[in-house]
Amino acid sequence: MTLRIRRVITGHDSNGRATVQIDEIAKNITSSRPQQSAVVVWTTDTQPASNDGDFDGSTRKTGTTLPGGSVFRVVEFGPGVVPRNHRTDSIDYAVVMSGEIDMDLDGAVVNLKAGDVLVQRGTIHNWINRGKEPCVIAFALIDARPVSAGGKVLNAVG
Repeated sequence: MTLRIRRVITGHDSNGRATVQIDEIAKNITSSRPQQSAVVVWTTDTQPASNDGDFDGSTRKTGTTLPGGSVFRVVEFGPGVVPRNHRTDSIDYAVVMSGEIDMDLDGAVVNLKAGDVLVQRGTIHNWINRGKEPCVIAFALIDARPVSAGGKVLNAVG
């Protein structure tokens, strides 16, 4: 696994001029299961978000999502990634940056390739990499209420 993400984070100096505050290769690479690695690029903990100050949003403690905020994460799924069937209380915007991957939605499989975009609306899903190369996906997860369908509330799981 070779996840290497350059983060360029902007802000303002004391005179209100635009500046680059962070320009680095992200160091906070994590792995929650075999053949998967991720980096949190940025988070917010309010809606609307605040652009004030010089706090590094990548250092905020978060799970898959962040109640009342957002998480911008890049994930690399290696071939044969260990399954994790899950649902989040968020609306997720995803862009496949490289490779390809199958998304399993309760048995219906959709193949996504580099350049494809996805809006994940609280559905249970699993990522399956059947290929020979890693797949890298950028995700922006925005806090949302649990989804309701068929008269039932479908809470986050997994």
